[in-house]
Amino acid sequence: MSVWRTKPIKDVLAQAGDEGGDGDGTERRRLRRRLGPIDLMGFGIGIVIGTGIFTLTGVEARDHAGPAVIVSFALAGAVSLLAALCYAELASSVPTAGSAYTYAYATTGELIAWIIGWDLVLEFALGAAVVARGWSGYLAELLGLPATWFGEEGSVVNVGAILITLVLGTIATLGIRQSSRLTNLLVAVKVAICVFVVVAGLFFVKAANLTPFVPPAKPVEDGGGAGLTQPLTQALFGVEPSAFGFAGVLAAAAVVFFAYTGFEAVANLGEETKRAGRDLPLGLFGTLAISTLLYVAVSYVVVGMVDYRQIDTGAPIASAFSAVGAGWAAALVSIAAVAGLTSVILVDIVAIGRIGFAMARDGLLPPAIGAVHPKWGTPYRVTILITAGVALLAGLVPLSSLANLVSIGTLLAFFIVSLAVPLLRRTRPELKRPFRVPLSPVLPVVSALACLYLMANLSVETWLRFLAWLLLGVLVYLFYGRRRNRLARAERSETPPGDDQPASAGASPAVPSTGP
Repeated sequence: MSVWRTKPIKDVLAQAGDEGGDGDGTERRRLRRRLGPIDLMGFGIGIVIGTGIFTLTGVEARDHAGPAVIVSFALAGAVSLLAALCYAELASSVPTAGSAYTYAYATTGELIAWIIGWDLVLEFALGAAVVARGWSGYLAELLGLPATWFGEEGSVVNVGAILITLVLGTIATLGIRQSSRLTNLLVAVKVAICVFVVVAGLFFVKAANLTPFVPPAKPVEDGGGAGLTQPLTQALFGVEPSAFGFAGVLAAAAVVFFAYTGFEAVANLGEETKRAGRDLPLGLFGTLAISTLLYVAVSYVVVGMVDYRQIDTGAPIASAFSAVGAGWAAALVSIAAVAGLTSVILVDIVAIGRIGFAMARDGLLPPAIGAVHPKWGTPYRVTILITAGVALLAGLVPLSSLANLVSIGTLLAFFIVSLAVPLLRRTRPELKRPFRVPLSPVLPVVSALACLYLMANLSVETWLRFLAWLLLGVLVYLFYGRRRNRLARAERSETPPGDDQPASAGASPAVPSTGP
C-alpha cells in the first residue's frame, strides 16, 4: 500500500455534501452549513487579533526587534497575504473540513497529508494554550489576582488558563451557531478597543521611544541565544548569536507570524459555509486586511508610548497606559484583552475539532472520535478530547516555548498549501475555481520560499521539538493510520475506481462517499 496515494477530489466533495450519512448506521459524519461571510470574518478576526497584540508585541519588542517590531508584523502580514491567496483558491475549490490536511491529501499524497494534519493539531492546540495563558495574565492584571496561579512568571500551574479552556471547550462542543454568536460579540469588543488604543495612545507617543527604530545588533547576554536557542540560520552559517538588528526583526517576524493563523481557521470552516465559493475568499481577505492594519497600528502605539526595554511582556498594552499615567485606560484595555483573547481560544478549539473530524472520517484516526452529535451538529468527541489536552498544556507550559512551536507549525502548513495550488492546477485543470491565484505558479512559489525563510529564523530548539513531534506522528501513521484508513481498506477490497477519473498506475482508487 503506497504512502503516496491521493484522495480523489470527487470523494472529498462528496463527503462535504449536505444530505445523508455515511451509510454505516452511526452518527452523521457531515457538518451543517450555517455560516456566511460575516461569520467567517468574525471567526478569522476572532483568532488573529489576540496574542499577537496583547502579549507577543511586548515579548518580541523587548527581546528581538525593539520598535521595529512594527516591521516584523508588516513582514508577517505580507507573507500571510501570499498564503491567503493560495488558501482562497483551494478553499473555494474544495470547501471541506481539514483545509491544508485535505488539500495535501488530494495533491501530495497520504503521508504528507498525515504530517500536515498532525502538524495542524500541534498548531491549534498550542495556539489555544498560548492565548489561554495570556488571558489568565490579563485577568490577573485586571482583578489583582495572585501571579502564582494566574501569572506567566513564577506560576507552576496556571489555574486561570485551565478554567477558561474548559469553559470555551464546552461552548465549542454545544454548536457552531453558539460559537459564532459569541465570537462575533467578542470580536466587536476587541476591534473597538484596538481602535481606542490607537487613537488614545497616539497622544502619548514620544519620538525618543522610537529611536533607534532598529536597535543595533549586539551579542546576547549571559549566553542567551547561543546553542539551541539561536536561530537556525545562525547555527547553520556560524553567525555569532545576536539580538536586534535586521536579524532580530526577521526573528521577531517568524514568531509573530503565529498571530496570523486565523486563515487556517477560516479555511477549516469550508464545510460549514453556505456559499463557499464566494464567502471563503471574502472571509480570508477581510480577516487579513483588518488584522494587519490593527497589528501595525497598535504595535506602533505601544512601542511609542514606552521604551521597548521597559515593556511589560505579560500585559504590554495595559502596562503601557499605566506607565503614562492613564490607569483608567489600562483597566479598559485589560477588559477588552480578556474578551478578545477569549475569542481566540474558542476559534482555536473549533478549528482543531474540524481537523480531527476530517482525519477521523478518513480513517487516519479512529473513526469513533470523529462522530458528529445528532443534535448539536459538532464533532463533539474530538472537541472534548482536544479541550482536555489544551487545558493541560495551558496550565503547565510557559508561553514562550509554546509560541515558537505554533509559528513553525503554521509556516509548514502555509508552505504545503502554497505548493498545492500549482500541483492541483496541473492534476485537475478542469476543477471549478471560483477564485484563482494571480501569476501562478510564481506567487505560490514565492509564498512557499518566504515561509521556509521565516522557518529558518526560528530557534534550533524549536526545530528539534518540532521534528520530534513530527517523528512521533510518523510512527502513529505507520502503526495505525497507514493500514486502517479508508483508502487502504478500499485497496484491500479492490474497490473499483470512482466516476471522476479512471484508475492508473500510482493513482489512488476512489472511495465511495457513502463508505464507512
